[in-house]
Amino acid sequence: MRHGMANKKLNRTSEHRKALLKNMLNSLIKYEQITTTLPKAKFLKPQADKIITLGKKENTLQTTKRLMTKLQDINSAHKVTKTLSKRYEKRHGGYTRIIKAGFRYGDNAPMAIIEFVDRDVEAKRVDRKKKEPTKDQNEDKKLATA
Repeated sequence: MRHGMANKKLNRTSEHRKALLKNMLNSLIKYEQITTTLPKAKFLKPQADKIITLGKKENTLQTTKRLMTKLQDINSAHKVTKTLSKRYEKRHGGYTRIIKAGFRYGDNAPMAIIEFVDRDVEAKRVDRKKKEPTKDQNEDKKLATA
């Protein structure tokens, strides 16, 4: 029996589980919405809420170091302290939500979307490149410089 066992093992070793958690936390903070399996989303939700609560505390060197130990990414730590903590000043917990999203095609695993409440919709487009100009626009630029 699993009396007193706090979290799920997710069929992974402890090091793999820690790395998975860090990667998912960084992705959630960066994009503010990710799609994953339901057990992973349930595993991630309390950790993400704790990260936001930590970011809401007084901005000192100690809180920054604690965020860095959890996230291992300075950009994510800055986003937590600067934008997410300001967004959730009035909210006392419940910063994330899990929405069930059906089943995966290959193995029928239950899928879920985990996202921040009041998320920034534009955060999903952080890594997308801007559209490149067409050939006509490139030729116009070449002619203008010649």
